[in-house]
Amino acid sequence: MSRITLSKLCHNVRINQSRLVTLCTRNASTSTPQDQETHTGQKFDPKDYRLARFVDRPKNVNPNFSIKLIEEAPPKSCKDRVVFCDGGSGPEGHPRVYINLDKPGNHSCGYCGLRFYKDGHHH
Repeated sequence: MSRITLSKLCHNVRINQSRLVTLCTRNASTSTPQDQETHTGQKFDPKDYRLARFVDRPKNVNPNFSIKLIEEAPPKSCKDRVVFCDGGSGPEGHPRVYINLDKPGNHSCGYCGLRFYKDGHHH
């Protein structure tokens, strides 16, 4: 930390001493945050030290888990034996992956989880 920044910080502490006491008191709350379960089933123990970052703040967990969104997308029908998945175009996607569709059933991409199947599976 530079001397200028440190001197400004000390100056602000002296001027705003009453605000600093209020700020420190507010941050020393004893309330325990509500722990929400994630898509992997992760839920911290109430005494876990990692919950300290959520004191006086909600732990935001996105209820739209990606695995649910992928399951909602229907599998893509293909006529070729080998297809590729690039997850989109350019910077939006992932490296191109080739998927063999010789065996019957759905075959998923290892990166994004999109599913493919061979239409009219006859050899």
